[in-house]
Amino acid sequence: MTTQPSPDESAWEAQLRRAGLAAFLLATAASFAFFAFFPGLPHVIDWGAIVTSLAVGALARWARRSQLSKRRGAHPQS
Repeated sequence: MTTQPSPDESAWEAQLRRAGLAAFLLATAASFAFFAFFPGLPHVIDWGAIVTSLAVGALARWARRSQLSKRRGAHPQS
C-alpha cells in the first residue's frame, strides 16, 4: 500500500523543481557568457566550454536544491 502525497508535499516538490531549473539556467548562461566574452580567452565556443557550462549549471542546481532542503528541514513549518 502506498501513501498519497499531500498537497503540501506536491507544492514543495514543484518549488524545488522551479528553483533547480532557475539555478541551472542562470549558472549555465553565466558560465557560457564567461567563455564567450571574457578578455584573453579565445572567443570561440567549443565543446569543452559547452560541457563545462552544463556541469556548472548542474552543480548550481544541486547546490540550490540542497540549500532549500536543508532550510526546510530546519524550519518544518515553512
